[in-house]
Amino acid sequence: MTITPLMPVYPRSGVRPVRGEGAYLIDESGQRYLDFASGIAVNILGHGHPHLTKAIAEQAATLMHVSNLYGSPQGEALAQRLVDNSFADTVFFTNSGAEAVECAIKTARRFHFANGHPERQNLITFKNAFHGRTLGTISATDQPKMRDGFEPLLPGFDYAPFDDLEAARALVDEHTAGFLVEPIQGEGGIRAASVEFLKGLREICDEHGLMLVLDEVQCGVARTGKLYAHEHYGITPDIMATAKGIGGGFPLGACLATEEAAKGMVFGTHGSTYGGNPLAMAAGQAVLDVILAPGFMEQVTATGDRLRAGLEQMMPNHDQLFESVRGKGLMLGIKLKTDSRAFVAHARDNHGLLTVAAGENVVRVLPPLNIEEHHIAEFIEKLSAAAASYEIPA
Repeated sequence: MTITPLMPVYPRSGVRPVRGEGAYLIDESGQRYLDFASGIAVNILGHGHPHLTKAIAEQAATLMHVSNLYGSPQGEALAQRLVDNSFADTVFFTNSGAEAVECAIKTARRFHFANGHPERQNLITFKNAFHGRTLGTISATDQPKMRDGFEPLLPGFDYAPFDDLEAARALVDEHTAGFLVEPIQGEGGIRAASVEFLKGLREICDEHGLMLVLDEVQCGVARTGKLYAHEHYGITPDIMATAKGIGGGFPLGACLATEEAAKGMVFGTHGSTYGGNPLAMAAGQAVLDVILAPGFMEQVTATGDRLRAGLEQMMPNHDQLFESVRGKGLMLGIKLKTDSRAFVAHARDNHGLLTVAAGENVVRVLPPLNIEEHHIAEFIEKLSAAAASYEIPA
């Protein structure tokens, strides 16, 4: 037998973590890594946060899973808290971001079905988007690396260039259900939409009775200094997918919607065995306890500003490698003049620094949201050392 017990779909690095402490991961040999990847924007409170781990442990000893055939006081409480702090009127809990996006797609299509327009099935999505790895969510992207070998994919998606309002408008026809868009593309290279673009999509939806569906799986949950990134833009969606940081490391996602947008989601239209289980709800409540505390969002913004300033001050010393910084809050991207994946591996393997590669030769910088000044200083020092020792491929 040559195949590995873990299906070999990831090119796994040599880092093998067994423990986490705050902003650090520790591997089998005891080596410490500064974790500015956070499980790809998941561990927003770092590793081993006492309030989160206590909440999970206490709930695990009380009740972990009962299925959605019964009433859910835990789910009702977390859903109400999300409703109270967002645009939404109702919430469906999932285990992952991809499931949250799937629910969002179904909700958008079902809205038109309930309104007597079943022909309105198509969602306009945007090039270089990443919405997940299910058949539905890979059908919503135009990236061959996501799609090749999985045909036939699902119909019902049209693709426009990101941040091109007129191209998006030109695709609207009698079959359009709405738009599915990330306010800030993560995998695509930390590309933030312009205010004009998102406001324009909202206006098109209002004009034609369409659904504005946001994928805030990566950019949501305080990552940009707001609970959700669309709050920077002065718009509200009809439907939104959230996940990653919402569980702080425990698998949790959610689809949020207005009452009008969710009008078609009635008994029997959707479901999940594990979604909204009491253990996940306890994790979600603990995360919200921390990030909704007075001053937390402002601290994320201030920390993001200091990190960006430190990067912009350091980068001219390595202008053969670094080009620019982009993003919002603590969702930052460093645009390189060479292959970002090779540099991410170099910084990891030679300098104990964990970041994440993205499209457009961008290095994603996604630290825990509660990092301190000394973490920023250590990150800048390690990144600068990695740049100095890095040999750009010919």
